[in-house]
Amino acid sequence: MLKPALRDPAALPRLLIAIVAILLLWPGIQLSELSFSGLANSENAASISSFLADFWPPAHDAAFLQLLCRATLETLAIATAGMTLALLIALPVSLLASRALSLSAVHRHGRPSWLGQLLRWPARGLLIVLRSIPEIVWALLFVRAVGLGPTAGVLAIAITYSGMLGKVYAEIYESVDQRPAHSLLGAGSSRLTAWLYGVVPNAAAEMLSYTVYRWECAIRASVVMGFVGAGGLGQQIDLSMRMFAGAEVSSMLLTFLLLVLLADLLSRVLRRRFL
Repeated sequence: MLKPALRDPAALPRLLIAIVAILLLWPGIQLSELSFSGLANSENAASISSFLADFWPPAHDAAFLQLLCRATLETLAIATAGMTLALLIALPVSLLASRALSLSAVHRHGRPSWLGQLLRWPARGLLIVLRSIPEIVWALLFVRAVGLGPTAGVLAIAITYSGMLGKVYAEIYESVDQRPAHSLLGAGSSRLTAWLYGVVPNAAAEMLSYTVYRWECAIRASVVMGFVGAGGLGQQIDLSMRMFAGAEVSSMLLTFLLLVLLADLLSRVLRRRFL
């Protein structure tokens, strides 16, 4: 009869990993100047309590609700218009960046040609540039270029999200079964035809799921970009916070919460309907 082990054989490696993680995280915590002592300060606690006390009841007068409705619709419009422009950029660039529709994959038994690599690298580099800069930075730049308002938010979402969508779409094309597309290319069809009839039917579910998820992220991003003057709920929240109007901030936060819940519900309906 085997005796049970008195010690866990993986205990030492786990302990070493924990020690290494602490040693790596500690400098980061020090550099970030993380401290909770400010929350315990009596003056800060009184200011926070006073501000939070103004949150109830939420503002609900007719003039404010009209302004809130307009800001909410503006936020939805920024996210949807930005995603539409992002799709218009991401789809063609993803076709150039993906090797799924490469002729070398058909005629060279999967071995990439130097010419194909030369053509794909600029497209992949463009996608890296587009997604490497956060949308909030693009929003700051476009606010300077086109002025305050939703236009800056739309352009910022379009640029950043086109890079994200293009990268993921290109990877989805390469992860699905490529035999239908290769058969169409081998028969002499164009790459666009091979993409429509050989790739899209297999990749549509993953593409739709990721696109809907990114649309949800665009709604949240449009609110954040409002704090730099890109319109929508974020800009109104920033103005109300500057005036210490806690009741208005409370109403807008509740509206934003409802907006995210509705976006999540819509994404579930779309996934159940089309996936």
